Amino acid sequence: MKDTRAIMGMPITIEVRGEGAREAMESAFAYFQSVDERFSTYKDTSEISQINRGELVESQWSDDMCEVFAIAKRTMAESDGYFNIRRPDGSIDPSGVVKSWAIKNAAELIAKAGCADFFIDAGGDIAVSGTDENENDWSIGIRNPFKRDEIVKVMYPKGFGVATSGSYIRGAHIYDPHDPKRALDEIVSITVVGPDVLEADRFATAAFAMGPRGIRFIEKMPDLEGYMIDRNGIATMTSGFGFFTTSTS
Repeated sequence: MKDTRAIMGMPITIEVRGEGAREAMESAFAYFQSVDERFSTYKDTSEISQINRGELVESQWSDDMCEVFAIAKRTMAESDGYFNIRRPDGSIDPSGVVKSWAIKNAAELIAKAGCADFFIDAGGDIAVSGTDENENDWSIGIRNPFKRDEIVKVMYPKGFGVATSGSYIRGAHIYDPHDPKRALDEIVSITVVGPDVLEADRFATAAFAMGPRGIRFIEKMPDLEGYMIDRNGIATMTSGFGFFTTSTS
């Protein structure tokens, strides 16, 4: 059972195998929709928009909002300030946490429904479990940022989470919190693999903001691996990334 829907301003693809697949998939899509209603900075009625307008004080925030803010605060500390959900204009945009946080939660919903084999891809951030319809390891392709219909590396997440940060699809939407006016043009993408998609994504964003030294930051982080492509098309990977380029099936 597989479907793709536009939610949260991006295509979300969910594939689920096994008994109860349809119900599990619909539950996951409904969850993504509820997250969008709460966290979209483009919806005037969302909770985050109300917070940015000063209409809600912290004691009025939902548990979900408090959880996302706590993750953002922790990531900011762990990345030496290179991850920051406060924009240069002073507003708060938690999308750097929310997408992968929602993917992780949706994956848990599907697993709790009894489906062990599934694939979720929300805007390039990915969570997988089990095997595909051919009972092989799920595989994904890292796109060539200079030729988007070309795959430069095939990888097998093997149950880990995968997230990619870059400028080649959405443009310059990531900035260096330490120097907001600095152009982040030395690298074009960095793909990070972590214990789950949330861990991969929060550090992928921070690593991209660091520029070329971001891949060294990922190398030093426990349980993370990465694959970076610079503006000259040269790829650099961490020492353990090779594990994810071979299938176990």
